Amino acid sequence: MLDIRFVRENPDAVKENIKKKFQDDKLPLVDEVIELDAKLRAAIQEADELRSNRKKLSKQVGALMGQAKKDPSKAAEAEAVKAQVTAQAARLAELETMESELQDKVRTIMMTIPQMIDPSVPIGPDDSANVEVARFGEPVVPDYEIPYHTQIMESFNGIDLDSAGRVAGNGFYYLMGDIARLHEAVIAYARDFMINKGFTYCIPPFMIRGNVVTGVMSFAEMDAMMYKIEGEDLYLIGTSEHSMIGKFIDQIVPESSLPQTLTSYSPCFRKEKGAHGIEERGVYRIHQFEKQEMVVVCRPEESMDWYEKMWRYSVELFQSLEVPVRQLECCSGDLADLKVKSCDIEAWSPRQKKYFEVCSCSNLGDAQARRLKIRVRGEDGKLYLAHTLNNTVVAPPRMLIAFLENHLQADGTVTIPKVLQPYMGGTEVLVPKQ
Repeated sequence: MLDIRFVRENPDAVKENIKKKFQDDKLPLVDEVIELDAKLRAAIQEADELRSNRKKLSKQVGALMGQAKKDPSKAAEAEAVKAQVTAQAARLAELETMESELQDKVRTIMMTIPQMIDPSVPIGPDDSANVEVARFGEPVVPDYEIPYHTQIMESFNGIDLDSAGRVAGNGFYYLMGDIARLHEAVIAYARDFMINKGFTYCIPPFMIRGNVVTGVMSFAEMDAMMYKIEGEDLYLIGTSEHSMIGKFIDQIVPESSLPQTLTSYSPCFRKEKGAHGIEERGVYRIHQFEKQEMVVVCRPEESMDWYEKMWRYSVELFQSLEVPVRQLECCSGDLADLKVKSCDIEAWSPRQKKYFEVCSCSNLGDAQARRLKIRVRGEDGKLYLAHTLNNTVVAPPRMLIAFLENHLQADGTVTIPKVLQPYMGGTEVLVPKQ
């Protein structure tokens, strides 16, 4: 969400940014919101003038009524002034209604106009134009067949999609035995990895109110992702970032407490509406999963430094688990409307012989802070908006796809890297059950 003053003073830059995001249907919104803002400011000014004038007239009525007791001729004048006060009260009520309506319209449009992207973002219409920046680790294709990930899990009696389908439908799963243990081990390792980076561990609420939802994401994301609790102003979170950023809603944060670096665990619930949809027999795109997240709230001048640190933490974690990854810079058309800059960390799939997304790192600038009124009080006492960032640490079971494929041996066993063995009770190798 941009500052309306910025839009008012830089309409051409805002329109050019919209074009870079290939959202030309939103171009008329810039002129529309500027016009509505002008009407709003005129209404506010007129209302302020009326309030000031009413005070003067009210005093005048009082004085005239006092004089009328001695001089009856003053009564007519007092009644005339009273009529002015009544008329102005009616006009003020009209203006206050107009103000409220115009504020709602301006805010709705401002929440639809996309955030200004960073100059370094590559320009392109969709994810096909995303740019590979770097690779970490050597992608290997073994000389034996890598089965589909659910087949690997089934060889350990580690997944039951049929029962989950009967209980909840497509997009859900039962993880069991060694695969369930591996899932929890990865989450625990990721938690400790981030704690060792200086992040504070959190378990947040798994439901949030509507004003937090609209504060942390665009309307399009909300429609595609969020499950609403019927009859209540509550939504199931799609990621713990929603709760963690919401933690600071309407807060004035002391500058001395920044940066706030938090790593949070949560289940995540997503509709997954859109082109990709839900997998019938896999756990890549599902309605429910668990995730370890990292969130940073910082000063504006620090946000790009944190962006670089955060995606590199993901790379470091996957390298420690011996899974090759690459960084993919998201192009303008692939950025959600609140994002200034974003990249994906993709893991190597030896079965598909290509990379797939396992982490997404985003700098949202002051967009979420403006929507949620997250302000910082500087040492000089002045207030300014914080910057917010988020990144996936790990999100099993999707991450397990990459892990299992890259550690599967020809005999069907799965090796466990040394860093993960303490979280698996010292287990070095998983052995199939069949």
